[in-house]
Amino acid sequence: MREISISSVDEGQRLDKYLAKYMPEAPKSFFYKMMRKKNIVLNGKKAAGMEKLNNGDTIKLFLADDTIEKFRGADEEKTKTVHDMKDKQLKLDIIFEDEDILVINKPVDMLSQKADKDDISLVEHISWYLDKKKDKENAEFEGFKPAICNRLDRNTSGLIVAGKSIKGLQSMNEIFRERKLKKYYLCIVKGYVDGFKRIDGYLTKNENHNTVSISKKMTQGAYKIVTEYEPLAYGRLQGESYTLLKVHLVTGKSHQIRAHLKSIGHPIVGDSKYGYKDVYKIFRKEFGLRHQLLHAWRLELSDDEIVPDKYKNKVFEAAIPEEFSDILEGIGIDKNTSVLYH
Repeated sequence: MREISISSVDEGQRLDKYLAKYMPEAPKSFFYKMMRKKNIVLNGKKAAGMEKLNNGDTIKLFLADDTIEKFRGADEEKTKTVHDMKDKQLKLDIIFEDEDILVINKPVDMLSQKADKDDISLVEHISWYLDKKKDKENAEFEGFKPAICNRLDRNTSGLIVAGKSIKGLQSMNEIFRERKLKKYYLCIVKGYVDGFKRIDGYLTKNENHNTVSISKKMTQGAYKIVTEYEPLAYGRLQGESYTLLKVHLVTGKSHQIRAHLKSIGHPIVGDSKYGYKDVYKIFRKEFGLRHQLLHAWRLELSDDEIVPDKYKNKVFEAAIPEEFSDILEGIGIDKNTSVLYH
């Protein structure tokens, strides 16, 4: 018999979903059969699987250890692979952490989550970080796996929010989905941008080429988008003007900022997909830049009723990467300018 104690990390999820995470190799029919036969019980009582778990609940598995480990997939080769992957763990730039969420400044050239099974993404680094923390604190959180609430392109740096508990994940997912927060980005664009502007349009995605296009009129399959921006500082390089922009992503579709700014003639510096090729070559030669200078800089949560009290009006801010900072200086913009730190 094995007994599992539910902590605040796991509360809020359904029993059957918890069991599926605890023993991912087991078919769902196995769990329901074992619950019917009382080989799996919740708080000493027969369960149906739809029960919501609470902090302090206990699950008892009247199963052989070999059966449990087989369904957990704990074979020697898989364990070795996990340990080999953990050797690649990076030190996370943690902006904020409590018992429910983790806010991280993601570096450039890191996937937010896996695209292929062999990828190592931010999600894996978060899992390894929390595993180490649990080991130090002698904690045993078996069911819940951390997950992210927002995503950034591989070559976009900045703020990502992850759920450490079911409660934290569900709460932050709802906040992002209902847009009860403001998302601000920093970028360097080609040209001189004069004054605050709010622009809208319609975004259509080309799934085959992983690109989007922007139009002023609604077309079939298009999404309405809204982007706000304002200039913070100006620089020059080889006789051309460049602007440091603060962008408010009002809607939030894939590639929205990059494509929207390109559509008004101010593509982001370093963007090989939507930018100007001559600008890309200049910045690659001058600074070794190989990606767009786009940084998810600031999240401002509202005081809406769906925002937990402890997060109402909370602001998270991520420092710009060193490479971004050096390029600002290289085009004549003070990297310590006060507009970046208000």
